[in-house]
Amino acid sequence: MNKSIYIITPDSYSGKILVSLGIMQTIIRNTPNVAYFKPILERADDNHISTMISQFNLNMKYEEAFAFTRDQAITLKNQGKISEVYDTIINKYKALEERFDFVLVEGVDLAKESSTFDFNFDISIIRSLNTPALAVVKDSFTTEEALLSHTRVELNTLLENEIKVLGLFINKAENHTSETKQTLEREFKNIHFTIIPQEEILEKPTLKEIANALNADFLYEDKNVNVIAQKTIVGGMRLHNFLPRLTENCIAVIPADRSDLIVGTLAASFSTNYPRVAGIVLYGGFEPEEAISKIIEGTSIGVPIIHAQTGTYETANIIGNIRSRIYPESEEKIKLCLQLFDKHTDISDLNTRISSFKSDTLTPRMFQYNMVKAAKKAQKHIVLPEGTDDRILTAASQLASDELATLTILGERDGILRRVNELGLKWNNDRISIINPIESPKYKDYYEKLYELRKAKGLELSQAKDLMLDVSYFGTMMVFLGDADGMVSGAVNTTAHTILPSLQFVKTKAGVNTVSSVFFMLLPDRVLVYGDCAIVPNPTAEQLAEIAITSADSAKAFGIEPKVALLSYSSGNSGSGADVDKVRSATAIVKEQRPDLLVEGPIQYDAAVDPKVGSQKIPNSPVAGQANVLIFPDLNTGNNTYKAVQRETGALAIGPMLQGLKKPVNDLSRGATIPDIYNTVLITAIQAVMED
Repeated sequence: MNKSIYIITPDSYSGKILVSLGIMQTIIRNTPNVAYFKPILERADDNHISTMISQFNLNMKYEEAFAFTRDQAITLKNQGKISEVYDTIINKYKALEERFDFVLVEGVDLAKESSTFDFNFDISIIRSLNTPALAVVKDSFTTEEALLSHTRVELNTLLENEIKVLGLFINKAENHTSETKQTLEREFKNIHFTIIPQEEILEKPTLKEIANALNADFLYEDKNVNVIAQKTIVGGMRLHNFLPRLTENCIAVIPADRSDLIVGTLAASFSTNYPRVAGIVLYGGFEPEEAISKIIEGTSIGVPIIHAQTGTYETANIIGNIRSRIYPESEEKIKLCLQLFDKHTDISDLNTRISSFKSDTLTPRMFQYNMVKAAKKAQKHIVLPEGTDDRILTAASQLASDELATLTILGERDGILRRVNELGLKWNNDRISIINPIESPKYKDYYEKLYELRKAKGLELSQAKDLMLDVSYFGTMMVFLGDADGMVSGAVNTTAHTILPSLQFVKTKAGVNTVSSVFFMLLPDRVLVYGDCAIVPNPTAEQLAEIAITSADSAKAFGIEPKVALLSYSSGNSGSGADVDKVRSATAIVKEQRPDLLVEGPIQYDAAVDPKVGSQKIPNSPVAGQANVLIFPDLNTGNNTYKAVQRETGALAIGPMLQGLKKPVNDLSRGATIPDIYNTVLITAIQAVMED
């Protein structure tokens, strides 16, 4: 079942709080354990959060319901720290997702001065969270065609950004009928549409909002301060001309020195012959006459009276320009919002769409979040043999500071610590240990074990002693004997040097004959698994099938539901030749050995990942156009493709992660960056959990 929905609007003052209230009421009828989250606030004291928590008695604190104010987010963006914004939002969202059965997420409140940053940022957050969306557009158009044009543009913007839009609400509609809805339903067949008419009373301010806008005090205040002022009547004429202008629940705006109008308005409110005013605003900065003050102080009049310092024009202008909001105390408005939503929305259809939505896509930021969370929970011990490399030391410092693993670095202790100080790194001695193989009390045990394991292959004891001084052998033996959970190397050493000890004595898992690798390719909108791009030069059909199976299992272990594509230069039965026949044979082996896997091959790359191309080339395939595990026919194709995609798209390539060994040992490229090392340690720690 879908666990969240994101409400987004491209329009200023769209009234999306009405939709948020309605959606929350709809969800909470069936799923009482619900949270509300608003990643970015227009201001720190956000009324939407307070209203939601109060109205629905949500079991959460205010500070749990947001990540940043808009100003904070823009400041970080301008400082080049936008990743910090995304990471914080995802962490706070995931914390709610773990505690609650459903999370309603509401996007940025757009105001007239808002930049395109707001809407685009909302889109990027939806993509990062991989949640479906409900859009809200405001009907501020005089013609149906103008409204339709605006709605089409905004919907297509979301769809082009690969946002799954479950529904769209046209709010504050005045002149548009069900024909508008029917037109949109014909054009966008899989989207729910609702038109909610304009309700003027929701735009009207309460007495409390008027006082706040005027920066004024109440001379008389009671529970009626939250009553809605439905009309503004400015009094400057004589009393007998003023009283007939009063309407029910209007706000009477009167000069503070006009005692006759003040007394007359109060008297009219008690009379059954006149409508009752919602309140009175005394303007001009004058103090009411003493006799009037005594009347106000000594009578329980029930009409709030505001004392403002502003003049006639300024007072009327400020009141007329108030953008009313909905607060926890706005009981009348909240009730009206919920009534409007229920009256005009097909609740059953919308509820079905929300509850049945399912996405198999894992977003890059969610993938990274899941890696960090899993590694932090696992607290595995990883050995890093290349202690002479600054990148290794820096990554180790960061991993220890983030409390994601315990680490052993191999090398000469004094030299490593001297370099750590020169680099100015934080160093957590409780989490990072340094071992020089020649000085280790386990050195003798290790070389004797190596000799025992390899003597049948002709290894001499003296050779074992020398080999165990090699950090790759020492680190691998730590993993083999359980003194470490995994090893990451290759920033300095070659791939062959890194994995040779593993092949010699760690060996492969039962039932696995081929050690291979995968890269996790973090594209802007999804995560793909590429195999094999680092180890096996020219696999046979049997090896290719094994690579496909182990890659699918690796994907699943990292939260990706595998859809496997075995790539070739042709799709389906359209091509022939030794290369494509090998892929066809490998596909048949996979289907026979693992009927539980969704697999397609041979298939071209574009048909594997592009739904339109996939449906044309291999119709009705459960994989074509949706593949997320891509198996290359040989190392030349795979290695060049991953590097091309990485460079041309800006994708983050995490790996290679070796698969098939009994214990996790992973190889870095010699051009590895600090984030590459950091991420490879995380995947190694997660692999170690898989082997437990």
